[in-house]
Amino acid sequence: MTEQSDGGRGATTVAIVDDHEAVRLGLRAACRDAGYDVVADTADVPTLLAAFEDPGSEPPRVVLLDLSLGDGSSVTDNVRSVLASGSQVLVHSIADRVAAVREALAAGAAGVIPKSSPTSAVIAAIATVARGEALNNVEWASAIEADRDFAKAQLGRRERDVLHLYASGLPLKLVAQQLGIAHSTAREYLDRIRAKYVEVGRPAPTKVDLLRRAVEDGILPGLDAEAGDGRA
Repeated sequence: MTEQSDGGRGATTVAIVDDHEAVRLGLRAACRDAGYDVVADTADVPTLLAAFEDPGSEPPRVVLLDLSLGDGSSVTDNVRSVLASGSQVLVHSIADRVAAVREALAAGAAGVIPKSSPTSAVIAAIATVARGEALNNVEWASAIEADRDFAKAQLGRRERDVLHLYASGLPLKLVAQQLGIAHSTAREYLDRIRAKYVEVGRPAPTKVDLLRRAVEDGILPGLDAEAGDGRA
């Protein structure tokens, strides 16, 4: 089933991918009650992407994605396909599927919200992701702590300092000023940081990606500052 919405002009656009129709209907109602524009709900990712193939069609701002889809699709493929279409991914899954959650986060999902969460928490999580922020919660932390791969990027002390300040939201020029280094030196550190994340298979080309890596590696304990999504 694919259903396109006709209302909510100016509202945050949301799509729901879940192979249980009852779940989709419940989430659709909750999102609409919260003022979101639910532009599609589908049972799989290919059907969702096909709904926005026409030139000029805008992909949803946030896709609420279940990890256990009945078509046997890969978690990584689903997350990356949705991201490539221009949407952010918020995982909506059973909390004990830690391995799948880790896989989704590694593929670039902005966060995870358990299916056991109250509707208000789901709505708040969508708002966070729609603002371009990564969702930092207990479920994310638990998945990361259980996976040693998230700690493989060996950053030096100064690199960690640069990442902490930059991922917190400071422009690179102010990062350099705070650390008492030249702007060009701060840029070199940032390039080095990105290179190290590429080496371990966790690329971070944008500021939001660097924010995610900082949270994943414990360099930023929380997300009190917003980060832009462009390259610096």
